[in-house]
Amino acid sequence: MVDYRNYRVWILSHQLVLKTYLLLQTFPTYEQFNLTDQLRRAVVSIPTNIVEGCGKDTQKELVRYLYISSGSTHEVEYLLLLSKDLGYLKEIDYLQLQEDVVSIKKMLAVLIKKIKQTIG
Repeated sequence: MVDYRNYRVWILSHQLVLKTYLLLQTFPTYEQFNLTDQLRRAVVSIPTNIVEGCGKDTQKELVRYLYISSGSTHEVEYLLLLSKDLGYLKEIDYLQLQEDVVSIKKMLAVLIKKIKQTIG
């Protein structure tokens, strides 16, 4: 088992959750059970799957959960774009979140590659 708090990608993804939750408060109430809920679930899935993978017994299982986390990151990327295009996110907020998402995607890819090299 690995302590997830030692991974910078977990720290950044946790911060992304906090930023996203704050911005979701400004979304229209009629989106509460649609886009807002979907974005909330997807963004929380990123650090959650890192945590779950770190609790597994093997590196292979960790990689599996990191891939799930990466998939959620791609989902968040699209949902943020949609939110901006619908006028729910200001351009500046979108660009800041997008920068975070891209960083997380890159970090996950590097981490997955590194772990896969150690397990053969």
